[in-house]
Amino acid sequence: MVISKRKFFKVLVSSTLTLLFPIKAILAATKKIINPNLSKEQKNIMFNDGTERPFTSDLLKEKRKGFYHCANCGNKLFVSTAKFDSGTGWPSFSESLPGAFKTKIDYSFGMERVEYHCAKCGAHHGHVFNDGLKESGKRFCNNGLCLIFKPE
Repeated sequence: MVISKRKFFKVLVSSTLTLLFPIKAILAATKKIINPNLSKEQKNIMFNDGTERPFTSDLLKEKRKGFYHCANCGNKLFVSTAKFDSGTGWPSFSESLPGAFKTKIDYSFGMERVEYHCAKCGAHHGHVFNDGLKESGKRFCNNGLCLIFKPE
């Protein structure tokens, strides 16, 4: 089989660029899938790192047994027994389910905070602080609009 110089050069350049600049792989790893059923406010919180106003979430009063899921992708995040009233105005949890979140350091307010995102879809949920209950010492401060509660 004989390949023309032009075809050979085209294949060589194409494969070299793919190795040096794996754009598709990079975009696939960072692309966030957004549920089209989310409200404008949910999208702002989950994908622009916004925050809902305190004491506005209906989930603050939720006392039933069940699980809290990501409003964007449905990933199971918290069990209801980890929820507690922190008095901060946002649903708070002492621990998340294993592997539910990925974290990063957030310096947006001139201080260091740990921000957490859904491990499945990358949606921003809130921040975790070290002023929680005695057992874990953690307080996952979650935007209520980012959660869906499913009772047992």
